[in-house]
Amino acid sequence: MEDFPLTVTAWTALILGALLLYLTFATILYRRNKHIVLGDGDDKVMTKLIRGHANAAEQIPMALILLGLVEYLNGSTYACIIAAILVIGRLLHATYFRFDGTTWRFRFYGMLLTVTAQALSLIALLRTLLF
Repeated sequence: MEDFPLTVTAWTALILGALLLYLTFATILYRRNKHIVLGDGDDKVMTKLIRGHANAAEQIPMALILLGLVEYLNGSTYACIIAAILVIGRLLHATYFRFDGTTWRFRFYGMLLTVTAQALSLIALLRTLLF
């Protein structure tokens, strides 16, 4: 494992992969308990679970790709900072969508941190490629 160049990215992928799996099972279990076969069944909780899972599935892959490139080209210091921001952001975002009655601030700050991590990755990559 010492020769593996993307340790930070691998750990981040492990954490966020587990989070995505958790959101998947939460959605499946709710769907089965409420007998909702397709769509959201006009159930607001189901809609929220679906969107929370979908947002994670939309955001996590590109964030991990960017993180891996940053770690590979710039080393683990930048990658650790970006990974921490990303993981905290995704956990906050998932909390809002998973637990009914959670304040909207979890969603807001979760996305803010997610976008910040991606922006920092883009800046680090641009800086590396240009200089």
